[in-house]
Amino acid sequence: MLRETILIFLSLLFLGYADPHPNCTRTSPLVDFESEFKMVQHQLRGYLKILDDCSFRVSQFDMLSGSDVHWWGALAPDFDNLTTGFIVSDHKLNLTYANSTFVVRLMPNVTWNMIRVLAVWEVPTASDFGHVVLSDSAASSPAPSPRSSEREKEGVAVHTEPTMFDNCKVLSKDLRVRWSLYPKEDSIEIGLEGATGVMNYMAFGWANPNATDSEFMVGADVAVAGFKEDGLPFVDDFFITKYSECAIDNEDGSAQGVCPDSIYVGPERVGLVNDTKLIYGQRRDGISFVRYRRPLSEVDSNYDHPVNHSANMTVIWALGKIRPPDSVQPYYLPENHGGLPFENFGHLVLNVSQHVNDCKGPLDAEDKEDQDVIIADAKVTLVVSSGPALHYPNPPNPAKVIFINKKEAPVLRVERGVPVTFSIQAGHDVVLYITSDPIGGNATSRNLTETIYAGGPEAHGVQASPKELIWAPDRNTPDHIYYHSLYEKKMGWRVEVVDGGLSDMYNSSVVLDDQQVTFFWTLSKDSISIAARGEKKSGYLAIGFGSGMIYSYAYVGWIDDNGVGRVNTYWIDGRDASNIHPTHENLTYVRCKTENGIITMEFTRPLHPSCGRDKKPECNNIIDPTTPLKVVWAMGSRWSNDHLSERNMHSIMSSRPILVQLMRGSAEAEQDLLPVLAVHGFMMFLAWGILLPGGILAARYLKHLKGDGWYKIHVYLQYSGLALVLLALLFAIAELRGFHASSTHVKFGIATIFLACIQPVNAYFRPPKQANGEQAPFKRVIWEYFHIIIGRSAIVVGIAALFTGMKHLGYKYDLENVHELNWAMVIWFSVVALTVAYLEYREKRRIRDRIFGRGNWVLGNLEEDDSLDLLSPSRTPADKESQTSARMEVQLEPLNR
Repeated sequence: MLRETILIFLSLLFLGYADPHPNCTRTSPLVDFESEFKMVQHQLRGYLKILDDCSFRVSQFDMLSGSDVHWWGALAPDFDNLTTGFIVSDHKLNLTYANSTFVVRLMPNVTWNMIRVLAVWEVPTASDFGHVVLSDSAASSPAPSPRSSEREKEGVAVHTEPTMFDNCKVLSKDLRVRWSLYPKEDSIEIGLEGATGVMNYMAFGWANPNATDSEFMVGADVAVAGFKEDGLPFVDDFFITKYSECAIDNEDGSAQGVCPDSIYVGPERVGLVNDTKLIYGQRRDGISFVRYRRPLSEVDSNYDHPVNHSANMTVIWALGKIRPPDSVQPYYLPENHGGLPFENFGHLVLNVSQHVNDCKGPLDAEDKEDQDVIIADAKVTLVVSSGPALHYPNPPNPAKVIFINKKEAPVLRVERGVPVTFSIQAGHDVVLYITSDPIGGNATSRNLTETIYAGGPEAHGVQASPKELIWAPDRNTPDHIYYHSLYEKKMGWRVEVVDGGLSDMYNSSVVLDDQQVTFFWTLSKDSISIAARGEKKSGYLAIGFGSGMIYSYAYVGWIDDNGVGRVNTYWIDGRDASNIHPTHENLTYVRCKTENGIITMEFTRPLHPSCGRDKKPECNNIIDPTTPLKVVWAMGSRWSNDHLSERNMHSIMSSRPILVQLMRGSAEAEQDLLPVLAVHGFMMFLAWGILLPGGILAARYLKHLKGDGWYKIHVYLQYSGLALVLLALLFAIAELRGFHASSTHVKFGIATIFLACIQPVNAYFRPPKQANGEQAPFKRVIWEYFHIIIGRSAIVVGIAALFTGMKHLGYKYDLENVHELNWAMVIWFSVVALTVAYLEYREKRRIRDRIFGRGNWVLGNLEEDDSLDLLSPSRTPADKESQTSARMEVQLEPLNR
């Protein structure tokens, strides 16, 4: 009660209360006009009084909240005029109002002569919540029900509405009774208002004055009200003789139970003993409302009780299911209303002459949707037609609306991933399309944007020549969209898009480690859509991209304290809560829900984060579809958006990563490093890190030795290295049970083995060596170029294969010492490079000294120096002549002496 009082006070303080403008004139004939609001939607009730030419007062105002709701002016209450109306005040009405009173000022450029209908209007959906038709003539506003005596004494013409009463009493959280007393007419008008099902009854009446506390129901005179299958209201006068449903004895024809008065008196007096007269009924926002009149004293003496309007009398009430008429009983009969704790029946003492109003605010039903629901099925075609509007759910509406399977503007429920087939037979003037715009009729014509999901200018047809339209909502389709006509506003209604099976919504799925989480995904050109579903109850679900939760990019889905599903992203670099760092990844189409404690989260993210020059951790969270994605998971009891602590740590997690092959749609568990693969890596290092480079160094730097020792070393090392390479390759293929060129390492390996195998073939076709003192043949020069380039290229590619192989092993098997091994190889090859540089320096120096100087070199070897490489840039014909001259000069020197 205190909370309601505070809300009412705040509404008076902040929702626009103000005094009339002191400088405003009172020249309009509408000044002092009073009227009750006509309820259309959102349980709107209240009184309107025009104060002057620029303001009006609203009192006893009830309304359920809306979105972007304004005071709206129009020239007439029809569809065309209301939808082309205009905002008349800056005062917005987006909140829930409860018995509120406030003054509203018109905009400076708005006058009363521009307004014939003043409405409460929700702009995005073009919805009329309620309105008043303005008139300066009392005669033009006939009241549908008698006016109260107070208003008659005031002499003010007030237009009344059947939803408004003088009094209101709360019977239960789902049922209220309203009434206006007219003692001069010996009548009382009663309104029953219940948040109940459309095929439920509402009962209210007076107990037997002579009944005891435990027998109030027996002998009671009640009215039973509700709605028929066609949506029309009804009310009947009932008399209760027994705690049971109405039944007729087959022998004597007597009736017992909760029965209409007409059954007791026989068919010849049907209608003569029904003292309740239906005035009005409506079904809005899941609320049933029926207004009826009954006499106070002039009642049937057998089955009705007179009402002493000035005395305290016991009244009873009930809610429950109703049984429609059949061949045996042509009446709508209440079924058992059940017992506690449902609180759907009761009694209280009431004096109808005392003013009562404890209905603080509008009645709010949990289920506000009464429209028929059509659930689309992939195998059933939906027939789209058109027809006259009778119960359109979002007034105002055009005269003709869309029907689906012969139901007027139903709610269409579809599943993501399940195609829906429409057979359009609504006429060529009704063009079906699925849109994000709640009004339809081509939003671009109203200077608004919309997303069209299906249909368009060609989606029209007739019964003789229907048009077929197939639409498959996907996981990115919003939960609520609309079907409408492209050329006419508000002909259709809402589409509810629900999650079907995740396997229908995503292209691929795998079960992660320990069979506790299922991972779904769909790849597109620049993004990936991901879903994860836990297979056991938990407070949150987390998946991570990495070898473990530590040093991983994590996505956590949970339901917050307000019942809202959330998905947050984190970078985790330790085991404590302080090591969980929130990131700001660009996630779209985010959803998280729980069903029976099972959490499912979904999101879409780019493959490559758009970070620019930022150095944030999430900038490194790149997904390469060609590389296996390591996925781990964890679950826990509770998560929060901030202030993480040890209580947020997981209670269960995966024991090892799963390698998800995004392109193939498959997965495999990450395994420990296999011993044979370790041998494979070591053998490859021996071959490409020692033997094959050693053979090349022997051919390059050992030719100055006498004989063919350098050649034997070169051939031995090369063939040994090649044999080791082929043996290591066979080990890897046998251990991995196949050969897949999917990783960078394998691609480098194939290239280097191909280059290595070319060398023996090339050596077999080696041209003969030139004789001493002769110029090398052209074929020999070409062969040496080819042999040396291929050999050195093989070494470079082989070293690249070593490093990529180490990286691949580290990624796949999570080796802790991969970083150290990489540095060891870097140091080894750096030492080799420095050694080659030193040897190359010594070789150049030796060749230069041999050309220009020392006779003791020639005296030891009169043959052509084989250490001079044909590919050496210092080898020229002039050099050869210099060598010969030098030898001759040294040999002739003793003769000159």
